Amino acid sequence: MDFNSLKDCVVLYVEDEKSVQMQTQMILRDFVKEVYLASNGEEGLKIALEKDVDIIVTDIVMPVMNGIEMLKKLKKEYNRDIPVIITTAFTETDYLIEAITLKVDGFIMKPINVKDLISNIYTVMLPKLHNKELQGCSFIIEGLAALIGGKKIEILKYIINHLDENKIFNGSYQDIIDNIGVSKPTVVHMFQQLIKVGILEKVKNKMYRFRNTKLIGDQ
Repeated sequence: MDFNSLKDCVVLYVEDEKSVQMQTQMILRDFVKEVYLASNGEEGLKIALEKDVDIIVTDIVMPVMNGIEMLKKLKKEYNRDIPVIITTAFTETDYLIEAITLKVDGFIMKPINVKDLISNIYTVMLPKLHNKELQGCSFIIEGLAALIGGKKIEILKYIINHLDENKIFNGSYQDIIDNIGVSKPTVVHMFQQLIKVGILEKVKNKMYRFRNTKLIGDQ
């Protein structure tokens, strides 16, 4: 897991126990861009509506407004679909059923294991992080296409559009030939060039890792 990819992530952490809140947010800040803190669901709801939050980590049982009520309002009244991880105790089974119906993205049992929390945030955020990386690549590719043009740009675009969540391209030369209408020597030469400059890394036969930082820079 590349936790460095969380460096642009903004987390809303809702927890009423101050000691737990402070300890957890100190560790979170080593991995993410920003951590907004709330001590109950009402405060959390206000922050979620006012700030650009990527993911919410929330306790369930809290004063004023509990975590489930906060999520209900956020999703049903305000139509905000923000990924959510619930922190919960074993005794809160009734609330967990409600959480499942709200389609929360993850659960962390209390006391919180911070390693598990970071791993869960990474897993939940991975599709969004992946899409953001591909969008960044797309801007670069469009710019290259305007300057260079030709079938090689089409090959590169095809590779990028067929990456999995781990930035792996699984496909054969024939797949590209059939979809783009390009000769095999052109495809072979393009792959050789991409490997040579470090954009592609061959993992095994018909499997290549796309090292997009070579295109968009280490931000």
